[in-house]
Amino acid sequence: MPAVPTAPFHAAGPLAQGSLPIEEAVPGRVLPGPMVLRTVLAALLALCLAAGAAGWLMARASGHDLVQRLEAQQNDEVEVFARLLSSKIEQSQKVLRAVTAGITPDMMDLPSTLEWLLQHGLPSVQFFDTMLVARVDGEVRVHLHQGRFQRNAQVEPQVREALESTLRDGKPHVAELLQGGVDDARIVLTMPLHRSDGSLLGVVAGMLRLQSQGLLPASLALPQRADTRLLVFTKGGTIVAHSNPVRVMGQVRDEPGLAEVWAQGQGMHSDASVSGTGTTRRVPQAMVSLAGMPLAQWTVARVTDTQALTAPLQGAQRQAWGQVLMVVATLALMLVLALWWLTLPLSRLRQQAQHLVGEGGQELPSAGVVPWPRAGGEVGQLVQAFEGLLDQQATQYQHWRKVQDQLQAMLDHASVGVAVTRNGRLESVGHRLAQMLGYQPADLRGRPAGVVCTPMAREGLGLTLGGPCGLQGRIDGELCLRRKDGSTVWVQAQARPVRDDDPQAGTLWLMEETTTLRQARRLGAWAHTHDVLTGLDNRQGLELRLQAMAGVAHSAPMPLEGDPPATAVLLFLDLDHFTVVNDALGHEAGDEVLRQIGLLLAAQVRKAGWIARLGGDEFAVLLPDCSEAHARSLAEQLRHAVQDWQPTVQGRSFQLEVSIGLVVLDGAVHDVPAILHAADMACYDAKRAGRNCIKRRPVLRSAVV
Repeated sequence: MPAVPTAPFHAAGPLAQGSLPIEEAVPGRVLPGPMVLRTVLAALLALCLAAGAAGWLMARASGHDLVQRLEAQQNDEVEVFARLLSSKIEQSQKVLRAVTAGITPDMMDLPSTLEWLLQHGLPSVQFFDTMLVARVDGEVRVHLHQGRFQRNAQVEPQVREALESTLRDGKPHVAELLQGGVDDARIVLTMPLHRSDGSLLGVVAGMLRLQSQGLLPASLALPQRADTRLLVFTKGGTIVAHSNPVRVMGQVRDEPGLAEVWAQGQGMHSDASVSGTGTTRRVPQAMVSLAGMPLAQWTVARVTDTQALTAPLQGAQRQAWGQVLMVVATLALMLVLALWWLTLPLSRLRQQAQHLVGEGGQELPSAGVVPWPRAGGEVGQLVQAFEGLLDQQATQYQHWRKVQDQLQAMLDHASVGVAVTRNGRLESVGHRLAQMLGYQPADLRGRPAGVVCTPMAREGLGLTLGGPCGLQGRIDGELCLRRKDGSTVWVQAQARPVRDDDPQAGTLWLMEETTTLRQARRLGAWAHTHDVLTGLDNRQGLELRLQAMAGVAHSAPMPLEGDPPATAVLLFLDLDHFTVVNDALGHEAGDEVLRQIGLLLAAQVRKAGWIARLGGDEFAVLLPDCSEAHARSLAEQLRHAVQDWQPTVQGRSFQLEVSIGLVVLDGAVHDVPAILHAADMACYDAKRAGRNCIKRRPVLRSAVV
């Protein structure tokens, strides 16, 4: 039986009859709905992201292009400077070669002649600060310094080493002398002297100060600026020229920006340094360009601050970003207007839907209904669909009203109490049941089922799924309900799911009052053989059934040869740790759990035999005409049913277990006390074996027929 809704939904006014009002629109602005706003926001976000990505890519490309151009320009500058400085060294070598060409082998043995030649016959000698002439054996024949001959002067060790190197390999050499301050830094150029037959005669050496006009004049240096530096340093890392004179003779490892490249140890004397080509590297906060000088093995470096390089670009980019923002704002405004115009029919459709059903689903009067928008495309198709749905709704509403009236009439005139519960609430209540409980049907619809439930009936009415209804899908038994005045009433209840395939669809209840019958039954002879709490057989009732079975077995004819002997089985059940429920919740709640256990066991046994409550938490199941194998299978079924059932009482859940004793009764046994004793001892064996198991014992025959 379907649940009866209490507040039907239908279109207001003429729409309920299937017609569509086309009246004058309600004045006012048509505001966009959430979907339109989200669409506009998504479009604006996409526009901003596209503009931002395009601007960022352009700025990145332009910045990368500018840095590459500046890198190439700076690279060319250090190459030119390195070549210019190399040409000066080559020029100094040519001057020294001209001096060497004027010295003959005879002059090496005549120092006075050699001195006159160097002082008067060769003007190019004045190009050098110091001039030395040594024989092949290393003896210095002439030592000319600042135009004056030095007699018996000591030759510096580094100069002596340069002379000996040339005498060893017969090749020109360039070496630097770095001593003390800037004025003591000199460069030594050596040139071998050869006889006409090519043999080595001696060596000529010329020395120049690094900061002299012929080598590194001040005019070659860049103007001193904080954002760029031009310097020359030796193979060992000593600075021989710098834009800042204070840094001359300093170390490269102390130079900001260049120190990182020097520390890497790459490129200082690579192929680029030997060939004289430039190379540029970027380090944090600086761009470093290097070019080598092959003859002197020096390196020219220019270090430029990266931030200073990109400062003009950043200013241009800021100006460009401002223009981009203005363009994006203009496009965004145009996009919003275009989207508003395009979605105007959709907004009108939304407003019509709001007027149709009202805010919060409440129906509105038909006056002033906004007309449906007339548009093509998807909106037009939606309008047609809405109109068709409204026509169908009007027809279905009329049919639903008829079914509702018929159902309500059935509920009001039913001879038994009828109710439908779902999710713990009373969805529908018949007049008979409401009268039985002292309510009006409207007072109970939609209210929690706990309003009419006593603690013994809460699980049965579906407030939880832990009761027998949750296990078997249906209930047949007595329930105790509470009237409006607080008194109790007993009913014989039958519960069936509204839909067998959907437990959430609700439960249909049929109830008939049994309070008077229950009282009479409790006072009658029925109570002598039945348990008052569960309605099952008690111990006396079970003994009577056993005696009847023994009598029938005693009077039955002997079985024919080949026929299996007739047997019966008695199961003795004792709940494990049931005292926990009584101690925690009280005996009233414990009695309710025992009653539910009785219903659960009865549902499992069905018509296979009889079930009895022997007292406390002990039960027995008598199975006539049953084999031991089938009885053991049924005992396992009972054990699993109790173990899987988790009752919820007073908001607390419990898991129970059961120990089962099994005895087999054949036709030769008719001593009832012996049977009960054997079943009790078998159950005791199950307790001792760890509980929640099944144990079997034979019956000790006191009388055999």
